[in-house]
Amino acid sequence: MRRYPLLNPVAVDLFCGVGGLTHGLIRAGIPVVAGIDLDPACRFPFEANNESCFIMSDIGHVNAKALSAIYPKDTAKILVGCAPCQPFSRYSQRQTGSRREKWGLLEHFARLVETVLPTVVSMENVPELARYPVFEEFVHRLEGVGYNVGYSRVYCPDYGIPQQRTRLVLFASLIGNVGLLSPTHPPDRYRTVEHAIAKLRPLAAGQVDAQDSMHRACRLSGLNAERIRASRPGGCWRDWPGHLVAECHRAESGKTYPSVYGRMEWDAPAPTITTQFFGFGNGRFGHPDQDRAISLREGALLQSFPSKYRFCPRGADVSFSVLGRLIGNAVPVRLGEIIGRSILKHIAESND
Repeated sequence: MRRYPLLNPVAVDLFCGVGGLTHGLIRAGIPVVAGIDLDPACRFPFEANNESCFIMSDIGHVNAKALSAIYPKDTAKILVGCAPCQPFSRYSQRQTGSRREKWGLLEHFARLVETVLPTVVSMENVPELARYPVFEEFVHRLEGVGYNVGYSRVYCPDYGIPQQRTRLVLFASLIGNVGLLSPTHPPDRYRTVEHAIAKLRPLAAGQVDAQDSMHRACRLSGLNAERIRASRPGGCWRDWPGHLVAECHRAESGKTYPSVYGRMEWDAPAPTITTQFFGFGNGRFGHPDQDRAISLREGALLQSFPSKYRFCPRGADVSFSVLGRLIGNAVPVRLGEIIGRSILKHIAESND
């Protein structure tokens, strides 16, 4: 029987983004030697917060031999990643056009696993992914080279993340079955919007905190300023007087989309943070009591990033669209930590 090193686990993060999963693994106690991503905007936040190397590359062009060489000798190789999930999301299913190119990223993930044979693999993605043949094929390929594969749906508030996000977490191991840690927060102890953002300085729409360039709120048009004043926490556009309702929502087809133009609630987890969370009209992203959408920093805190996490160099231009995309696409740091702790527990039990 082939033996695998179980001491000194070290990870590489594929599709690393700004480092949410990496930062969580480091917090759990797993060093991350490198993150790989195609987006140059990810380099600064990944390296500035994680003391790890950012490799800008298309996963499709990553050579398995070169990837294996990144790991120090005599370490337990951990390979983690979150392939871009847009092709599998509910929203994307309503869109037209080919998704095959992004689906192929999962196939490249499998290719690297089959060749490098890391001791433990973890993948995080949207739950809808499990419905597709590309996921079934991914699982079969890993099982074909000796991995024990398991996966489950994770409701983020159960693990102390102040956001109603549900994710698919997969583990694969050559040394046994990896179990995700039991939930850490029962419903009466869920972390809420208040826990995450209540202490930040108040802002008006279009304003920036002088002490934190990430704590900035998007401007509102005159009409949307009226709309947010007419909005209540947990509500939507159906709460408004008729003259404020958009034409698209008056139509029969629009009446089935209530989850927009609303405020968050202080005493509940936030809705899922998307790449457009900084826009009031893009979901229930209104601040609970300030007349604006949540700021970039508030979105990051709801994704469980630390309050001092740096997303761009001091003095650099701050782009809502770029940073909103990077934050919304990130793996919540706390979920990364739970994944890391689950892997360490698995390795410790195998060592015993």
